[in-house]
Amino acid sequence: MKFKDFIKDKLPTIFLLLFGLITIEIFLLIYSFGSFVKFYIPTVIIGLYFIGILIEYFIKRSYYSKFEDTLKELEDKYLITEIIKRPNFVEGKISYDNLVQINKSMIENVNKYKYLQEDYKEYIELWIHEIKLPIATSKMIIENNKSSIMENIDEELDKVENYVEQALFYARSNTVEKDYYIKKISLKDIVNESIKKNKNTLITEKAVIDIHDIDNKISTDSKWIVFILNQLIQNSVKYKKKDECLKVEIYATKHKESTILHIKDNGIGIKKSEVEKVFEKGFTGTNGRYSNKKSTGIGLYLCKKLCNKLGISIDIKSEEGIGTEVSLIFPQNSFIELN
Repeated sequence: MKFKDFIKDKLPTIFLLLFGLITIEIFLLIYSFGSFVKFYIPTVIIGLYFIGILIEYFIKRSYYSKFEDTLKELEDKYLITEIIKRPNFVEGKISYDNLVQINKSMIENVNKYKYLQEDYKEYIELWIHEIKLPIATSKMIIENNKSSIMENIDEELDKVENYVEQALFYARSNTVEKDYYIKKISLKDIVNESIKKNKNTLITEKAVIDIHDIDNKISTDSKWIVFILNQLIQNSVKYKKKDECLKVEIYATKHKESTILHIKDNGIGIKKSEVEKVFEKGFTGTNGRYSNKKSTGIGLYLCKKLCNKLGISIDIKSEEGIGTEVSLIFPQNSFIELN
C-alpha cells in the first residue's frame, strides 16, 4: 500500500476538515479571539487528524503487506484465509469475512464437481470390467472355431481390448499413487509381456522384433509400464510404412544413475516441428490427420502423464521418413523397494 494512494482515498475528509477549519476561523474572527487561539485550535485539529491518519496507514499497510507477501508464497491461493489472521479494522474485517464466505462457497462447488467426477470414474471402471467379460468370451469362441475370418475378428477384438484398457488407465491416471506397487522387476519380463500382448497384431504385420541387452533390473510398477510399452508398440504398428516391413528394436542401456529402455522403429516418423507436441493431450499431428489411422491423440499423452506419476522420464526422437525412437528413463534408487 502506497502512502499517496492512501492519502488520495482520504481527500474527501481532508477537504471537509479544511472547510470546517475555515468556518471555525471565521467565528474566531467575529468574536475577536487572540492570535494564539486562532493559531492553536486549527493546528491541534490538523495535527491530531494527520496523526490519526498515519496510525491508520501503518496499521493497514502492515496487514496488507503481510497479506500480499503470504499470497505470493502460497501455492494454493484459496488457503489464504486459513493462514492470515482476521484484521482489527472495520474494512479489513468486512473483506476478510467476505473472503471466508467466498472461499467456503468455492470449496463446496469444487467438491460437488469432484464427487460427480468420482461417480463418473467409478461408472467407467465398472463398465470396463463388465465389457471385458464378453470380449474374453468372444476370444474363447474364436479359439474353438479357427478360420481366416475368425482370425480377422480376433485381431479387431485385440484393438477393442486395447482401447478398453486405454480408457481404464486414463480413468485411473489421476490416482496412480493409489494403484501401483513399486518393486524390483526384470526389464526382460515386462518387455516380453508387452510383445506377447501384441503378438497377433505383430504377426499379422509380419513385424521383425529385435530385442537385446535387456537383462536389467528396474524399480517400478510392472502393470503400468507394460501398459506404456503397449501404447508405444501399437504406435509403431499404426504408423508403419505401407510398403516396408515393420522393424522394432527394443534394447536397454545402463548408466551410472539410470537405466534407459529404447523402443526404436522404422516407421513414417514425425515432422520436426511436431515432435515436441506429441505428448500434448489430443494432438494428432499430420500423421493422425492424413494417414487414415484415426488417431485420438491420447496414447502418448497418457504415457507422459503416467511416467510423470511414476517418476520416470520419457523422451522421443523422430525423423520424418526414417523412424521414431522413444526412450524410457528409469532412475536408480528412486523408489523404496517393497518386498
